[in-house]
Amino acid sequence: MRRRSPRRLLGVLVAATAALTLFSPASTAGAADTATAPAATARSAGTAAQPLSTSTPVVFVHGYTGNASNWVTAMSVFRLNGWSSSDLFAYEYDSYGNNVTNAQGLASYVNTVKARTGASKVAIVNHSMGGLVSQYYLKVLGGHSNVSHLASIAGANHGTTYAGACLIYTTCQQMYPGSSFISQITSGDETPGATQYATWYSACDGIILPYTSTRLSGATNNNVLCQTHIGYLADTVVLGQIARFVAS
Repeated sequence: MRRRSPRRLLGVLVAATAALTLFSPASTAGAADTATAPAATARSAGTAAQPLSTSTPVVFVHGYTGNASNWVTAMSVFRLNGWSSSDLFAYEYDSYGNNVTNAQGLASYVNTVKARTGASKVAIVNHSMGGLVSQYYLKVLGGHSNVSHLASIAGANHGTTYAGACLIYTTCQQMYPGSSFISQITSGDETPGATQYATWYSACDGIILPYTSTRLSGATNNNVLCQTHIGYLADTVVLGQIARFVAS
């Protein structure tokens, strides 16, 4: 087996140090429990990793009773990672209406963003019930052809029993595990098309019950050591990971 030269060993050490610096503190971040990241795959194959791209417009989709203000920290993190403010958008919808209508609204909003920016695709970052809105758009309405990356933060992708507290509203009925809405977005392929999917979930969530509901089959599912449901919105470490994922 050929020995590595001192110069190459030094390069490896420098790269490792840079990686540790980028993702510290490590106490909040979790390890991906499914697919290997594209960059890691490229390295293992002996090819150069593709340069990161921050030109893809990002559409943020809030959760139940949320609004655009939920994404102030996230947008700041994305700007720090190279995005222009003109490429960051927050979609708002009716938390008490119907998630089918909300998904249709998202479809129109994405088309507006594409027309405004000239981009062929957008990335979507969602939180909580925004996962249902996003999944319905990508899977049922065929929106995956317009989306390069889908990042779901504590998404209620397979429902949450916590929605039992608000079943007076259609959206909560749809968010309850076993609903016909959940069946539509989870039956068959949960990650359709060429879109890259990733989720972030935690046992400390407290709102998504069970907390594993966020995971999507075929996605890179990131188990965060301990983060609360609302805490994600201010977690700059996780948000930084998401920015890097979208830029990959």
